[in-house]
Amino acid sequence: MASNNISVLNALDNARTQWYHVTAIVIAGMGFFTDAYDLFCISTVSKLLGRLYYYDPSTGKPGKLPHSINNLVIGVALVGTLTGQLFFGYLGDKLGRKKVYGVTLVLMVICAICSGLSFGYSAKAVMGTLCFFRFWLGFGIGGDYPLSATIMSEYANKKTRGAFIAAVFAMQGVGIIFAGLVSMILSKVFLDNYGTVPFSKEHVFSTEPEADYVWRIVLMLGALPALLTFYWRMKMPETGRYTALIEGNAKQAAADMGKVLDIEIQADQDKVSQFNSSNEYKLLSHEFFKRHGRHLIGTTTTWFLLDIAFYSQNLTQKDIFPTMGLTSKAENVSALQEMFETSRAMFVIALLGTFPGYWFTVAFIEKIGRFYIQLVGFFMMSLFMLILGVKYDYLKNEDHKWTFAALYGLTFFFANFGPNSTTFVLPAELFPTRVRSTCHALSAASGKAGAMIGAFGIQNYTQDGDVHKIKKAMMFLAFTNILGFFFTFLVTETKGRSLEEISGEDGGYGETQMTGKRPESRQENWEEDSRNYG
Repeated sequence: MASNNISVLNALDNARTQWYHVTAIVIAGMGFFTDAYDLFCISTVSKLLGRLYYYDPSTGKPGKLPHSINNLVIGVALVGTLTGQLFFGYLGDKLGRKKVYGVTLVLMVICAICSGLSFGYSAKAVMGTLCFFRFWLGFGIGGDYPLSATIMSEYANKKTRGAFIAAVFAMQGVGIIFAGLVSMILSKVFLDNYGTVPFSKEHVFSTEPEADYVWRIVLMLGALPALLTFYWRMKMPETGRYTALIEGNAKQAAADMGKVLDIEIQADQDKVSQFNSSNEYKLLSHEFFKRHGRHLIGTTTTWFLLDIAFYSQNLTQKDIFPTMGLTSKAENVSALQEMFETSRAMFVIALLGTFPGYWFTVAFIEKIGRFYIQLVGFFMMSLFMLILGVKYDYLKNEDHKWTFAALYGLTFFFANFGPNSTTFVLPAELFPTRVRSTCHALSAASGKAGAMIGAFGIQNYTQDGDVHKIKKAMMFLAFTNILGFFFTFLVTETKGRSLEEISGEDGGYGETQMTGKRPESRQENWEEDSRNYG
């Protein structure tokens, strides 16, 4: 039996793009805005924290977070995100997307506010509080990954589904820009009012006491966008696919979707029962592995490899800025001036390199397809990182700083007009409704494991600005990206097809996997599949 016989699914697949689709992108996207803001604003304040809490007069240098503390402050949110992805991803399939969606948002709001508070004055107390709340902030953020992707893929029509999911993810780019912008504005305001002399002139007073408020305000503002969308998130109905296919209530699904989308739907209760009986296999079953094992290995490995490079680049850029001449040496500026320059550099790189890539994906994903965007993205990232690694001595020279900045910006561009966007889109499309949220969560958690390698491993190579170590790190990242290029061949193109057709819930794909023959009506897509499978 084919899925397009269930009219609620057919109506969703063929609905014209409406205002509600845009609303859903904003509601789901705000989670990603918060996610990116919270994860990346810590890069703008980590140097400030070092000056405020870890100044040692005997060194004759500005205070700096010890490696272990720096890795912990930055990495603890990633550990939280990984755990949150697995926990909420599983619950999203068991309890429904909507029920779990509000919980993640409340957690994000509370923990963003609390991460700006400290229980005590000592460095230990401040870092302890910060790490505790950033773990739980990450936990909430983690839940947003599988839920937002799944909700958007299940609401969208088949012609624009990729662009819609990519647009939700592109809010991450907006969040990164705001992380730089908010830090830049706040540090400038405080600098104009309380600014003092550089460290080289006055060791103690070059760290403005008022700077202790700045990092707290920056972190607490992360709660605002999530708070603003809470009401609308609570008003969203459960997705039609979940209600019809998992709860088995086609009538309710038709009523829910009829309220928010301008479409005529009939309830096909008998067809839903028939549909469900052919899709009852579990995630950890031979049947699942036979049908979807290759895709799951593909989505988890590519996201893992991508995030090693993506997070390494984002989290270590503050260490590379001085080389590029975008920020002054720590000794020549005060604490707030250093934060202002780091934020400004982050903002410029994000605006020119990071941000455009996301929206190129949104614009071209339905034309070029997920597969080729991911393939080209991995290849270009690998190429640019190899050049940066091999020619680092040459490029870090004052005369070549713009070439360096351009190459560095291009790696960001092709990460986002490439695997950073597509590794998010594909797991939301390739798997059946009953395990979609869990499979997306497994893929995303695999990505966060890669991000942790970036935060805990690669950062040790870049933190001291040692040229030889930075070269090694760049070469290693070029290697992980080329591996990502090859693992991309495990996934397949999904554009222009309904979710049920891609996942085989309509009865077609399982048959294909077992016999190698595809029902006539979908021969064209099967041929495209075969080409992409190589």
